[in-house]
Amino acid sequence: MLILIEFNDFQKITPYEWEIDQNFRDDMRVPVRIFASQDLLQAAMGDNSVEQAINVTTLPGVVGSVVVMPDMHQGYGFPIGGVAATSLVDGVISPGGIGYDINCGVRLLATRIPFEVAEPHLKNLAISLYQHCPSGVGVSSSNKLSRKELTEVCELGSQWALKKGYATEMSIRRTEDSGRLSGADPEKMSERALERGLSQLGTLGSGNHFIEVGIVDQIFSEEIAGVFGLEKNMLTVMIHSGSRGLGHQVCTDYVRIFQKSGRKFGIQIPDRELVCAPLSSEEGQNYLAAMRAAANYAFCNRQMLAFQAQRAFKQVFAGITKDFSLFQVYDVAHNIGKIETHVIGNQKMGVCVHRKGATRAFGPGSKDLPEEYAKSGQPVLVPGSMGTSSWVLAGSNMSMEKSFGSCCHGAGRVMSRSKAKRQIRGDELLRSLEKEGIYIKAGSLPGLAEEAPQAYKDVDEVIEVVVEAGLAQKVARLRPLAVVKG
Repeated sequence: MLILIEFNDFQKITPYEWEIDQNFRDDMRVPVRIFASQDLLQAAMGDNSVEQAINVTTLPGVVGSVVVMPDMHQGYGFPIGGVAATSLVDGVISPGGIGYDINCGVRLLATRIPFEVAEPHLKNLAISLYQHCPSGVGVSSSNKLSRKELTEVCELGSQWALKKGYATEMSIRRTEDSGRLSGADPEKMSERALERGLSQLGTLGSGNHFIEVGIVDQIFSEEIAGVFGLEKNMLTVMIHSGSRGLGHQVCTDYVRIFQKSGRKFGIQIPDRELVCAPLSSEEGQNYLAAMRAAANYAFCNRQMLAFQAQRAFKQVFAGITKDFSLFQVYDVAHNIGKIETHVIGNQKMGVCVHRKGATRAFGPGSKDLPEEYAKSGQPVLVPGSMGTSSWVLAGSNMSMEKSFGSCCHGAGRVMSRSKAKRQIRGDELLRSLEKEGIYIKAGSLPGLAEEAPQAYKDVDEVIEVVVEAGLAQKVARLRPLAVVKG
């Protein structure tokens, strides 16, 4: 059932929180809660993301509210920037609420290399990173796996890399879920998914995936920045990638399976892209196991990229500075389904939290954080868009109350990739960014144009919303110096 939404249909809770009442449409089971400024909310009405959020409220077993972040934009079924929790008792799991790039996420590495030391070598660093970290559609890696090794990666995640000497105990500890989701089962993935994963471990991919060298430009909390290991004027590395073709195939396969099995469960949905299955069903459990396996592959993929980035730093800075090591701040997933316990209606409840284009943002005291972050809260990593700043935040306990412990994941698109390619010339963008002192190493100019800063919202405005809403606090801002794109 389609009812066109108008701006006066939103109830203003605070200047940064808006609600669509459960009674707005007859089939809604819960309200929609949107975190946005008025300008960002009005801009979001230019696509179908609000309608998609309303559709999500119709899923069986959905609880609390469907939450939408300020970087929201239209996605497959669910809006990107959407968070929804479904009951473990009578709820469903929907691949569209997790996304095709399962466990697309971000890893932040810090250094003790000052900008003044690095500046003359940034162009060489961009070239070296491009050489060490393969990027592009369908690109293969030198880390080709046997079938047995692939199975181990999907079961162990980043901990496979630790066994092989590609990770440290600290990097594992400072990864969401220690880089491994339990309950993963590679046997629940198709042969095609496994084939696609054999040659892509340690590759960046294309689209919005990147490696960005930045500098800690501004610190907002000296105490928490110190805990995270961030110092002003020092280089950082942000890696944004996911589960590559393996994860995409898992989503493709299970969307098809759920479409075929949907009638069996008698689930009525307003959009076929919301296809789902009961969490308690065989189909639902199989998808959960396959999704976890793909998520583990993604954790390991970013770990391998971090290892290869360290090699690039050694190649460029050995002999120039004594300490060219990279150490991990944190690694977070942006597209994932997690079994968690949250307080809903004054009652603790086990739920499956769908985060699609949203970052976990657990607050101080969470048992899921490493000991060193117990008092500060979880590092929340929010990348910008090549020419704009990226942000490091700290999760808050308010996010546990308002958003199932979630926060925004980036700037959020305002322009489709096809429109960006029509309106922006890659060669002109390249020259413009280099004039600003940002070195770019990209696989193609049209691909670069797709990810132009103009195609994204103002990330600083997005950050202001989540901070004012109490979902996180500012820790540090990172300014880009060099970017590697597929």
